[in-house]
Amino acid sequence: MSTPRHDDEALIPQPPMTTAALRAAVAQIAPAHLGQFVEHLDQATEQAARQSTVAPLLGFLRQWAEFVAIHRHPVTAARLHDLERQVAVATDRQTVTVLLAEIRAITDAARGDATDE
Repeated sequence: MSTPRHDDEALIPQPPMTTAALRAAVAQIAPAHLGQFVEHLDQATEQAARQSTVAPLLGFLRQWAEFVAIHRHPVTAARLHDLERQVAVATDRQTVTVLLAEIRAITDAARGDATDE
């Protein structure tokens, strides 16, 4: 029997910022996004090789660590997706500003969680 979740309890601990750990986390908490993860990894790897820099790979790791930081908290992920839907249909600047501020708060918190900042 599973234990009920309290508020926005994390499904999994935040994994280290490595390709293998992030892939495993995405497979566990958001398996529908695994193909996108692999495609993005391939693109980042090719770009890094073409440019002779690790910058694209670091960007990949940061983006997916942030994704995991959000999606390991189901309530937060649902709120973010709801906010994104609201922004898409909002018609006045004030509403968009308020919605974007909340999106920014969620993504900033996730970035901090993902990088231990």
